[in-house]
Formats: sequence, structure tokens, C-alpha cells
Amino acid sequence: MQRLKNMLTLTELKSLLATPQRIVITTHHKPDGDAMGSSLGLYGYLIQKGHHVKVITPTDYPSFLHWMPNNGEVIIFTEEQEQAARLVEEASIIFCLDFNTLSRINELGELVRAAQAKKIMIDHHLEPEDFDDYRHWDINACAAAQLVYDFIANQLEDVAGINKDVASCLYTGIMTDSGSFRFPSATSEVYRIAANLIDLGAEHWKIHQLVYDNASEDRLRFLGYCLSNKLEVLREYNTAIITVTKEELARYNSATGDTEGVVNYALSINGIRLAALIIERTDKVKLSVRSTGDFPANEICKKYFNGGGHRNAAGGASDKPLNEVVEDFKALLKDYKNQLIA
Repeated sequence: MQRLKNMLTLTELKSLLATPQRIVITTHHKPDGDAMGSSLGLYGYLIQKGHHVKVITPTDYPSFLHWMPNNGEVIIFTEEQEQAARLVEEASIIFCLDFNTLSRINELGELVRAAQAKKIMIDHHLEPEDFDDYRHWDINACAAAQLVYDFIANQLEDVAGINKDVASCLYTGIMTDSGSFRFPSATSEVYRIAANLIDLGAEHWKIHQLVYDNASEDRLRFLGYCLSNKLEVLREYNTAIITVTKEELARYNSATGDTEGVVNYALSINGIRLAALIIERTDKVKLSVRSTGDFPANEICKKYFNGGGHRNAAGGASDKPLNEVVEDFKALLKDYKNQLIA
């Protein structure tokens, strides 16, 4: 487990948590299954201990995650800014889950930075920003939810506090961020944790159904359109690209979460080592990049598109027009050709 020196010791943190605290849990913008699973899992644990807890997300999140226990307690910052700002200001502890730089929570970031609360980072991404007072950080973890489990079960030594609701949320986070346990990060230890969560009440089959078999008709037709009309395969680079315009998103009534996972279909093509989903949003062009093996998707996103992430799953953004971003992406491939065709 990789950890840096903490300003707040584990003993001091345990002492703080031994008495009721005003706690805020937050996670990155456009939260995914791991962001919400880790946040609501930790929420479910902390409320059992008598703490006053609120989960604040910077933005909305996919409807296929709304089934999770205590989802009704989530405050969306863009919809309730005054209440969220007050809660951050009044908090004694702020848990920052599944992100490690305050720019990842948009306008909420500066409020968190200015807050007097102790800030606890639980995360698995590279290059953390130095804003936290305690850090439970491991880039080898498959999900933030795995680290929340480790935090509760091993650091706080309270596996008994993981009830069915907590287990269900943490299982969701691990399942989604490990690609349903198919990514290399899904180690034997991850499987053991998943088994423990099932023993603690997580209904794995039902969670999978709620997350993956819950698409709207528009979402499914949008996927079909992307695969039939917007998929470009560059065999000379073992790369596949899907591009989507704002107009196409509107045509299929695209909602938050509807583009999630689309890039993986491009990566699933035989022989493809790198895939990108490039989407024209209202303010920027966003990229989701996936790779196989040891090809560094995160390097491309960091170097060329103001982003980052994991080796095989990363993201970025650009202020350029969509067509220019696509051309920039194609142009950089020649520098990686040897790696892509190896």
C-alpha cells in the first residue's frame, strides 16, 4: 500500500471519529459507479457511528446509479450551491473520494480548499495534489471503493460496520471500476474483498443488473448509431475512434451516463490496442481513452489533452473544435506506432 507522510496520524483520525462530527463526503464531477459507490458506502458506515454526514457531488450523475442505498441524501452542488457551501464551511471533516486534485470537483474545489475541516483523501489516481491532511492512497488499487473497504475493515478495524447497504455500495464501486473484474487491477485480493462483500449482504447479480441492464431506449439506439456510423478503425495503428457531435447527443436525448462504456466497444475489436471516444460538449471537447496491455493511455491524455488517469483508462479535454481535436489525436499516433503494432 503506497502512502505518503500524513499530517494527521491514523491514531489522531480515529480519535476524531470516536465522537460525532459534521462530515462532508465529496467526489469528482460527473461521478461514476466507483465515485458514488465509495461515497455512499462510506456515508452508510459513518451514519451508523452517530456522525452528521452529507454527500455532495459537484454535478449530477447517471440515473442507473440512483438505486443505491441513501442516494436520496445526496446534494448536487450545481443544484443546491448555497446549502452545499454552508455544509462545507461548517464541516469538521471532509472526505475526498476517487479524486486527488481539487480541479476535479470544479467550483466546489476552492470551497474545500478554504474550509477549516480536516481533509481526508481516499484515492487511487496518479500524482495527488497536496491539499489533504490524511491520505489513504494506492495507485495499484482497482477502485476507490476498494480503499474505502480497506479503510473501514483494516485501518479502522471495524469490518462489523459494513452492513448490507455499505457492502452493496462498495461492491458497485469495485465492480464498475474493475470492468466487472476483467481489468488487470482485479487481483486475487480484489476477488477476496468482493467475496467478503457478498458475504456481508451485497447481491452481486442484482447489482450487475441494476447497473448494466437498465438502459433507456434512447441510450441503446445512441449506442447502435455510434457503432454503425461513427466508428473509425485505423488498422495501421491498431486504434479505433468514435466521434460524437453536440447535435448527435441532442438527437438521442443523451442524458448523463449515456456515453459511459461506449469507448469499450471500440476497444473490443480484435487487434485494437487503443480506443478513443471524442465528444463535443457544450463547453469543451471531452476524450475518454482506453488501451490494452502496457500502452499508456494516461500519457496521451496528460501530454496532449490536459488530462490523465490510469494506464489503461484515462480522460482529457480540449478547447479546440471537434474536428481539430480528432486530427490532433490521429497525428500523435505516429509517435506511438511501434508500441501500438508491437
